[in-house]
Amino acid sequence: MLKKIFPTLITASLLSACATSPTGRNQFIMMPETQIDQMGLQSFSALKKQKPISRNPQYTRLANCIAGAITQQTGGQWEVVVFQDKSANAFALPGNKIGVYTGLIQLVGGNQNQLAAVIGHEVGHVLAKHSNERASQQMAVQQGMGMIQQTALGQNPATLGLLGLGAQYGVLMPFSRTQESEADMIGLDLMAKAGFDPRQSIGLWQKMEQASQGQQPIEFMSTHPSHATRIQDLQQRMPQAMMQFQQAQAAGRQPHCN
Repeated sequence: MLKKIFPTLITASLLSACATSPTGRNQFIMMPETQIDQMGLQSFSALKKQKPISRNPQYTRLANCIAGAITQQTGGQWEVVVFQDKSANAFALPGNKIGVYTGLIQLVGGNQNQLAAVIGHEVGHVLAKHSNERASQQMAVQQGMGMIQQTALGQNPATLGLLGLGAQYGVLMPFSRTQESEADMIGLDLMAKAGFDPRQSIGLWQKMEQASQGQQPIEFMSTHPSHATRIQDLQQRMPQAMMQFQQAQAAGRQPHCN
């Protein structure tokens, strides 16, 4: 029932908001890109005020070197900041902003190829306009819920609660896993084209799996694919990535960021 209701409610919006991602996937994008960029700039500015910035010059040079090599493949000027945070995390925001946490650098042991896999992945989110897609989808679901509330079906709190749960697990979360998988593929290509060894992406996710110590939610209940799924997908795309890596090496793109 839920799978029938939500597509019906947003069909009209989908027809007027179709786009295509870098991998050729159909996307649902409603918001102006300038607005999304502005949101990214505001968020990054707020983060720089809230989180301490690392004073480790080696970390800063490493992150800037890797991000510079990767974004050279995308064009534009990107700001890179290393934040003092124990989390093994990084992010990229619309408006060409990249944040890397010291915990991630420590987890990969300064391995430039594994860190490039993460930065490439995060830049992939920006290139694929995932923030806009996500915001547009949430907006459409909220509009759909508002429409249901005006009907007899929406007068039943239990039914409305089930509809909200259906939107979360049947629409929003699976779509987020699609975005994460797509960013993995874009990031793999980016790091390979920049001259980083794409095979190291496998080692990265193996380290992530060890670091999670079995605490990752089951895939159905998670906004991210399981580590095993990620590794399998990367292995399938590896032959193409290796060709790009070899071409980059032959062209003299051989980063030495460590």
